[in-house]
Amino acid sequence: MEPNAQNRYEVTRADLPLSCPMPGMSLWNSHPRVYLPIENSGEERCMYCGAVFVLKD
Repeated sequence: MEPNAQNRYEVTRADLPLSCPMPGMSLWNSHPRVYLPIENSGEERCMYCGAVFVLKD
C-alpha cells in the first residue's frame, strides 16, 4: 500500500486500532504515527497528511 497515494482509504474493524500511516504502507515512516479514533465517528482525517479513513462494515 503506497502512503499518501490517495486521499481516501476504506478500512474495516480488522484494521483497528487505526493508525496513519498504516502498517502495510511501504513508507511507514512518512510522518509520525498517529492513532485515529474512528470507532465512534466512522470517518477520520489524518492531521499530518490529510488522508481520510472511512470505516466500512
